Amino acid sequence: MADVPVPGEELTPDGGLRVDPLPALPAAVQDMLDRLWSAGHAAYVVGGSLRDTMLGRVPADWDLTTSALPEQTAALFPEAAYENAFGSVVVPSGDDVIGDVDITTMRSDHDYADFRRPHRVDFTDSIELDLARRDFTVNAIAWGGEAVGTRHLVDPHDGRDDLARQTLRAVGDPATRFGEDALRMLRAVRLAATLGFSVEPATFEAIRDKADLVRHLSGERIAAEMRLLLAATDRTAGLRLLADSGLLEQAAPELAAQRGVPQNKVPGEDLWDHSVRSVGGAAPDPPYLRLAALLHDLGKPSTMADGRFVGHESVGADMARALLDRWHWPTAERDLVVHLIRQHMFGYVPRWSDAAVRRFIVKVGPGALDDLFLLREADNVGSGLPPDAGRLTEFRSRVRRELDSGAALDLRSLAVDGSDLMTEFGWQPGPIVGTTLQRLLDRVIGDPTLNTRDRLLSVARSIVAADGRS
Repeated sequence: MADVPVPGEELTPDGGLRVDPLPALPAAVQDMLDRLWSAGHAAYVVGGSLRDTMLGRVPADWDLTTSALPEQTAALFPEAAYENAFGSVVVPSGDDVIGDVDITTMRSDHDYADFRRPHRVDFTDSIELDLARRDFTVNAIAWGGEAVGTRHLVDPHDGRDDLARQTLRAVGDPATRFGEDALRMLRAVRLAATLGFSVEPATFEAIRDKADLVRHLSGERIAAEMRLLLAATDRTAGLRLLADSGLLEQAAPELAAQRGVPQNKVPGEDLWDHSVRSVGGAAPDPPYLRLAALLHDLGKPSTMADGRFVGHESVGADMARALLDRWHWPTAERDLVVHLIRQHMFGYVPRWSDAAVRRFIVKVGPGALDDLFLLREADNVGSGLPPDAGRLTEFRSRVRRELDSGAALDLRSLAVDGSDLMTEFGWQPGPIVGTTLQRLLDRVIGDPTLNTRDRLLSVARSIVAADGRS
């Protein structure tokens, strides 16, 4: 890979770098720097925002660091919010694309008491000390200056070279960095998958040595990194790195148990390989689909007997719920993923009647059908098959035809309701009303022509008579 230009740089004919006076920063970010400089404070663009700009990527967010104390920064930006003990002031940019900008006082960290956050911090006016506490060299670069007219690139850890080499390397001693903050190890895997970078060998070995510290992380932190990892372009490489580093066993031992479990699918690949392949084959939307693909066979290791995995979908659904609860995954997405896992082992053959197709729709729920078909496509890819294997296209068409027909598929679609039954039979509200309606729906699913008021009341009278009720 060629040298990565600093923002605003171009390559000269001899291969050197020509630095323009100013980087190509959004106007709102430049205005914040100018305001800090004008007040006599040092200010720099740092972290992932500078890294992504240097790579020609659009930053997800913007971070500045300054010698100004938090109270001084807040005074310069009346619309700002200062709500934590780590020196970060959140300043609205007024730009919907940029969003809020974090402006943090330069600091040196001390006393990491919980393998996540420093017990205390010391503010500093040294950009070099501030960069020395950061996680990876590609995030330990700054652009800015001490005052107006002193702008320059600060790169004491050769992060620019690592950008050019597409390598993630810890700042200083990697074991120390990961011992301070265990989340940095998961972040290394996520960044490697997002940027398409490799992890430098000494950094990777330190991750393997310190992987057990991940058990100290909160479920929310693990979930946040997993969400970003599953959204990454190189997500399959990231998942393999997660497993090879030992982090998977700490973050999700249920998934790590898939390694070495034989699968009669792609020759030479095990169950974990199948799950990774499935994630690679999953569509990007809805966003929880890749999570469902990752977890869809979670129940196989514990149900394996004689080369079969009987009932693994139900066991796996329960295991997925427990795992996602541990990760504090949002309830709505958790429930959708669990439902998809429970239903993913459907099988279709052309001899199915239209009534059988309708019963499948009712069982799965019309709102989950598209997601379930997408999960089956991912499962097929994970098995080394074409996405539409198993007559999936034909089955989809039949399902769509039944949905478009307007056939009654739930109690609200019936031509009678509970009031009709209570009037007809003199019943009071109670379980018999709901039970009878459900039996009527079952009849209508089998024969949609029954769904008229007169015919349904006639069927209801037959049901009541057969049950000996009046």
